[in-house]
Order: sequence, then C-alpha cells, then structure tokens
Amino acid sequence: MALASSKPAENELIATLAQAAAAVEALLDDARRAVAEKVVREGRASARLVDKEQRATHGVAWLATYVEAIRQLAAYAQRLAATGGFGEIEDLLVRIGAGEYLAQIVGGILMSQSEIVRLGDLGVTSAMVAARINPAVEHLIVYGNTAPRRARLAELMRQHGDAGIGTAGLDDTLDSIRDEMRKFADGQVVPHAQEWHLRNQYIPLDVIAQMSELGVFSLTIPEEYGGMGLGKESMCVVSEELSRGYIGVGSLGTRSEIAAELILGSGTEEQKRKWLPKIGSGEVLPTAVFTEPNTGSDLASLKTRAVRSGDVYKVYGNKTWITHPVRADLMTLLVRTDPNEKGYRGLSMLLAEKPRGSDADPFPAAGMSGTEIEVLGYRGMKEYEIAFDGFTVKAENLLGGVEGLGFKQLMATFESARIQTAARAIGVAQAALEQARNYAIARVQFGVPIAEFPRVADKLAMMAAEILIARQLTYHAARQKDSGRRCDLEAGMAKLLAARVAWAAADNAVQIHGGNGFALEFPVSRILCDARILNIFEGAAEIQAQVIARRLLDGSN
Repeated sequence: MALASSKPAENELIATLAQAAAAVEALLDDARRAVAEKVVREGRASARLVDKEQRATHGVAWLATYVEAIRQLAAYAQRLAATGGFGEIEDLLVRIGAGEYLAQIVGGILMSQSEIVRLGDLGVTSAMVAARINPAVEHLIVYGNTAPRRARLAELMRQHGDAGIGTAGLDDTLDSIRDEMRKFADGQVVPHAQEWHLRNQYIPLDVIAQMSELGVFSLTIPEEYGGMGLGKESMCVVSEELSRGYIGVGSLGTRSEIAAELILGSGTEEQKRKWLPKIGSGEVLPTAVFTEPNTGSDLASLKTRAVRSGDVYKVYGNKTWITHPVRADLMTLLVRTDPNEKGYRGLSMLLAEKPRGSDADPFPAAGMSGTEIEVLGYRGMKEYEIAFDGFTVKAENLLGGVEGLGFKQLMATFESARIQTAARAIGVAQAALEQARNYAIARVQFGVPIAEFPRVADKLAMMAAEILIARQLTYHAARQKDSGRRCDLEAGMAKLLAARVAWAAADNAVQIHGGNGFALEFPVSRILCDARILNIFEGAAEIQAQVIARRLLDGSN
C-alpha cells in the first residue's frame, strides 16, 4: 500500500540500510569467530560443545537471523523504490523495523519472553561493538523506531485498513493469487472458524473441495503430474492467506505439500504418476506419520518397525502427534526396516494406503487403532496417537523402492516444510493484527477509540513492522528454494522468527482486547491458542536455533 513518497528520501534510506547491514554483518562475523573458538574442533562444530554452550550457540543463530532481517528490509526497500511502490507506509514499516532490530542487536535479542541474549554472551566486547557500529546504525536506532513514527503508522492503518500492509512487492500473478485466497478465506473460512474451533469440528469436506478447485493442493506439483507447476513463493502466499482465515485450513495444504515433496523428490516414476495427480486434485488426502512417543526431534531413535513378508510390509509400533489421520487416504510413514541398524540408516519411508475413517469409526483398517489427543488450538483436523499391530503396506509402496533412505528422503523436505510453516505463522500474526486493529478502532474508552492511546498504537505499529520482517525473510527463503539454491539456513531463520512474531502478535492482540480477549466468543482467544504451537512443531525454537547455529559454525574456525 503506497502513499506519496520522496525519491531523495528513499535513496537516503536505502543507502543507510546498506551501511547498517554491513556493520551488523561484521558484528556477526566477530560473534561467530568468538563462539567458534568455544565449540569448533578440527573444522567442525562439536555436538557436545554446542549443547554445552547453548546460550552462545543459539544466540549466534538469533543474531544471524536479525542480521538477515536487516538485509531483507534493505532489499525490500530497494525493490519497491525501483518500481515506484515505496510509499509512506512502507517507509515507516522499514524504519521502525530496522530501528528496533538494530537496537536489539546492540542491546539484547529476545530469544523468548524470559531469555535475552546480548553480544557479550557471544564473546563480543564493548570495544568490538564500538568499532563496528557506524553512523548508519546509530541513525536508525535513534530516528527509526520513534514514537511519532509509530503513531503515524497506526493512524494510517486506521485510515486505510491493514489488508495490504507489507504485502507489496510481489508480481501480478502472486498478487492475483493473494486476492483470490483472501476472498475465499473471508467468505468461506473466517465466518465459521471460531465455531469449528470451539466445537473441535473437522473442517467441512465441502470447504476442502473448494480448496481443491482453487488449486491449493496442486500448486507446486509439476504440470506433467497434474499440478500447476508454480514455485514455493506461491505456496507462501496461499499458506499465509488461508492461515489468516484459520490455521487449520492453511495447514491442510501442508499435508499435501509434504507428501508431494517426498514423492516428487524421492519416489519412483511409477509412484509419481500414481500419487501426485491424486494428491493435487484433492482425491487423496495425505498425512505425515513420523513422530513417536519419547522421541520428539530425535528421529534416529525411532522404533516403529516394518517387517517384510512377501509382497507386503507388516508395521508394528506407535506414532504420536499425527495430524488429520482419520480422514487421510495416504500416510507417509517413517519406519525402521533394518532392526540391526539403530541410527538413521535403518529408516525407510512407506506410502501407506488406508481407508478414510469417521468419528464413529476412526481407523477402519486391520492392525491400526488410535486415540485422539485433545489440544488447545490448531484444531479442524484433529491430532491422534496411533498404534500399529501388523498393519499391512504393499512392498511396492516403499518410497523410491530402496530401503534405508527414509531419513535422507525426509530431510530433503525440511526446507519447504519450514518455509511453509513460516508462512502459516505470518498468516496467524496477520489475523491477530486485524482483530486487534478492528477492536481498537471500535472500542471507546474515556470518550475516544483506544486505538488513539499511544501504547495501543505502539502495539499495532510494532505488530505490523515485525510481520513485514517475517514476511520478507520467508519469501526470500522461498525465492532461494525456487532458484534451486540450498536454503536450509534461510528457511530455518524464517521459521524461527515468524513463529515468535506470531506469538507476540497474538499476545498483544489479546492485551488490546483486555478482558474480552480472554472470552471464548472472541476469535482472538483462538488465535492465541493457534499461535502457540508454531514455536513447537516443524522443529521447536530451540532445535531450530541449534540447527542454524551448526550451519553457521561448521568450518568457521
């Protein structure tokens, strides 16, 4: 959403951002070297030492994420300036976001509500900081995130709405996709989401059918397999807008995205031709069956086993936190096919067919049973713990036709899964912002809308600025993926930050609602519950920081 702007001011801001980015990049190099001295041995980060020095290693991951945020804010400003789309709102968002994140880099980064990492924790001395901080950083810290700027941004948000805040910069095709998905979400999802949540109901099949007609499940599947052949950036747009309506709806696409990515990347040609068109059309609803009780992120310790018996595998064991398994037709099932190999190499991926169930008969398949896990939020699909006792899978449904590759096959999907989760988090954060803005305008206290009170306006402005930052990180990761570049670092940073932004936005939205935010009748109470899971699944924040740190530190010493 662009309003009038001044070209000289744009150029000055872009130059200032570039100089600030260079300064914090140098600080990151200092921190990385200092932390590497603690944990890197013979050119590799020691797992034992990384664990021992978690505060420093996770801190350098967060610092790197903030540095990337400054880079992407600079890139965003430059792209919009080049196309004439950099208006007053964009200018305010960038200045507020850059000023705040630079101030946190220097003063302390929030890893969680109670954990602040400071440069000193990373071995960066005050003298080193003084040597790196240049006038551009100082200028943005002092003049970027100011009370007058936040007040002006909040005023513009009240005047012009917030649907387009921070979404500029996409091409016409992606803009059209966003408009279509927003209309669908506003018309078919938002009016019903609270009822689905409160009653713990499944998302209706007719809504899923409409999603299929819109191409939600076929977005990134190549045209030769019946898909639309679009990139991960389109997936971000769709996931964000659907999750803005209701995270359960946005997450239905995740099931298909994970399954299609697995099959496309690792399946045989026969498996691709059999399954991808059905997944893309919505005829087949897949679910991911990976996690086990007591394993969490430690996939190497998985115990569910599959025993080959003629032309089938017999599956035995337990899985947990399985999303939407009752109505799924296909399970991507991670199992141990080699009992003598206790690590990753003994794992295989099965494309396990199953009949659809119902609440009355959840798992109408021999050798398979389950118990629902009742959850605070992230409803609409239902979570289950599943027990397998001789459940049969055709041997021809071994993904790729070779045993022992399951973990490698799954790892190849992590980039896309984390980008998609970051996009869902942005959608949830956007929903929180919209609920907060609308309530703050409507709620009158002491004769004025509470949106006019500075601390309410501050919350709205900071929510918008942080959503912009998370969006730029996420879409950057998607563009890297679409270009064929390795992007596990960028995807991890996007997921790490976006999940925190979603929780902060939801929490602030509840605060703006006051007591009403605690009432079940108000959608913001659901959004708070939905936002909380984002810091846990697809790699908890701590695991995400650990992975980012290992990538940053390997070979840095």
